[in-house]
Amino acid sequence: MANKRKIINDPVFGFLTIPNELVYDVLQHPYVQRLSRIRQLGLSYLVYPGALHSRFGHSIGAMHLMQEAVTALRMKGVEITEEESTAAQIAILLHDIGHGPFSHVLEHTLVDGVTHEDISLLMMERINEDLSKVRRTDVQCTKEAKPLDMAIAVFKNEYPKHFLHQLISSQLDVDRMDYLCRDSFFTGVQEGRVASERLLKMLDVRGDRLVVQVKGIYSVEKFLVARRLMYWQVYLHKTSVAAEQHLIKILSRAKELAKNGGELFCSPALHYFLYNHVTFDDFAVRSEALDRYALLDDTDVLSAIKAWISCGDKVLGALSRSFIDRQLFRGELLEQPLTENEKHALDKQYAEALGVSEAEASYCWSEHVSTSNTYSEKADTIDILYSDGTVRDIAEASEILDLEALTRKPTKRYLFKYRLDK
Repeated sequence: MANKRKIINDPVFGFLTIPNELVYDVLQHPYVQRLSRIRQLGLSYLVYPGALHSRFGHSIGAMHLMQEAVTALRMKGVEITEEESTAAQIAILLHDIGHGPFSHVLEHTLVDGVTHEDISLLMMERINEDLSKVRRTDVQCTKEAKPLDMAIAVFKNEYPKHFLHQLISSQLDVDRMDYLCRDSFFTGVQEGRVASERLLKMLDVRGDRLVVQVKGIYSVEKFLVARRLMYWQVYLHKTSVAAEQHLIKILSRAKELAKNGGELFCSPALHYFLYNHVTFDDFAVRSEALDRYALLDDTDVLSAIKAWISCGDKVLGALSRSFIDRQLFRGELLEQPLTENEKHALDKQYAEALGVSEAEASYCWSEHVSTSNTYSEKADTIDILYSDGTVRDIAEASEILDLEALTRKPTKRYLFKYRLDK
């Protein structure tokens, strides 16, 4: 039998280990390998040229941090079995598996009422079925208990040990620790770098909830500030958002043409979503939708856009050409929402400039609101453990961060427009 305890050289954390055969088999599944063909930061490479890393890299980085978290908690006397450790590592490895090309773009264009979280869970269940057909030596696998049952339970917060779910999804989880470190590294935005190693070593458990020892409070403060800065400098950078809105309009126009019987060049996977109305029921009931989705990645979308430059439709051709040439939508801040008269004026302007109808011209602009909050008092709080055993929310414990500043959700309203002055 081939050795499945591999070592991966990661540019952010160094050498990462695959702990057992089950994790190796999960990594080898086509659904997981697909993540290597999807960029972690979507269109951010148009602003930060180094941001070409993949969701696969993020997933294995988060898995490594989960290994470190389990080791740190065990040293504090927290009981975590080998089966639970493996389950937690697999759950975080698969947490982003349902993401489509360019992050959330497909959720707004090619599918109806389906989120990447929905698809992630469906893909986990499919992988569980596939791996249950293979007998392994390190994990007991029967018809009643499939190999990923515990991992899925941890992911869904249905496993008795809630703190394991918190490591995957909370306001101080290994997912956020990895993407802040990784995205900071590849974009060059040093403000996003966090002390993940120290944060993990400061973790403990009280009452089945994660806590951070008080001597790690400054690292938590740095983590929250880094997250806030990364959102506005990277994830919600005006040009990145402009590119995303531009792409949404391209796919929306292509979807409209396909609905009306137009023939557009695209891969079979993209063709399925352009020419069909795909809902959650299609994913949950029909295996074809999930299989097609699993073949969809960044290359499908980019190759189609290049071909659509000469598709014959004025709007789709113009939007595709400007996107490929990086003549992205131009953004301007709005003090208040556009009025109906202002929207009509925009439609009229582009209709006259491009020689199209006002309905077609509506694909040339977008009104969008960007918003982000650093901390939510309604979600799982970040709790600080003091030497006397008391526990306090970071919003109360911090001397430099106050509740109002942490929970405020600043917003920016933009008007993004196709450039007529290229």
